Amino acid sequence: MSQVLEAPPEHPAPTPAPSAQELAARYGLAVSNARPSLGRYAGQLWQRRHFITAFATAKLTTQYSQAKLGQLWQVMTPLLNAAVYYLIFGVLMNVKRGVPDYIPFLVTGVFVFTFTQSSIMAGTRAIAGNLGLVRALHFPRAALPISFCLQQLQQLLFSMIALVAIVLGFGLPLTPRWLLVIPALVLQFAFNAGLAMIVARLCAKTPDIGQLMPFVLRTWMYMSGVMFSLQQVTKGKSVPHAVHFALEHNPAAVFIDLIRYALIDSFHSNQLPHHVWAWALGWALLVGVGGFIYFWKAEETYGRG
Repeated sequence: MSQVLEAPPEHPAPTPAPSAQELAARYGLAVSNARPSLGRYAGQLWQRRHFITAFATAKLTTQYSQAKLGQLWQVMTPLLNAAVYYLIFGVLMNVKRGVPDYIPFLVTGVFVFTFTQSSIMAGTRAIAGNLGLVRALHFPRAALPISFCLQQLQQLLFSMIALVAIVLGFGLPLTPRWLLVIPALVLQFAFNAGLAMIVARLCAKTPDIGQLMPFVLRTWMYMSGVMFSLQQVTKGKSVPHAVHFALEHNPAAVFIDLIRYALIDSFHSNQLPHHVWAWALGWALLVGVGGFIYFWKAEETYGRG
């Protein structure tokens, strides 16, 4: 009798367990601190505009709370810097020669560059100096560098009171050109915010960059005509055209020239770079939008590790 060997019944292959990502998608769960789309991220930032304003104002109020002179230091600090620069560059080095209304010229340059300088330095600490806030609360991290830039803008507006007093005190007239200060500061704020977001991301990963920034900013200040006229310094010298073009169109010099043109009657339009408003707008868009996108790309990494 032949025996028929029956094959063992086939068992279906076990169904693999769903991954964590599949389970999350099935039940509508989202990854913690996941980076939203760029448009949604901008919308979230706009929704928190009141927080950004309140945070900037609170930082400004507490900045000099321990000093006896309090908020007066917002005006005194740039004025003292301008006094030191006047002594060194205006008196000892005599760079004021050939520059009409040198003191308003100098103070304007110091105030405007300080706005950019302080915004960048605040950006270096925006994430690294607020890790407790970043780790405890969920919000668009770009709110931090933007709020620090807004704080510096508020401080500049306080300082502008002293600047206006100096300009008028030296007999310069109040003209309709003063209104140009508003669009110039708006463009500079966009530029500063973009730079602050760039350095905020860099310093969140490599804090040592913040230690180098004072040296970079000091070099940039000397190249931007803060204490002297770039036209007077380069006049009659064999400066390569590319170098002269770079000095004249660097963003700090562009914004300083615009504010000087707006406030100082003796600063004429022929002292401005060609297409200066186009350059100001271009710098604001390039650095402002580019810095925002660069910061957004690392949104989910801030506060980790």
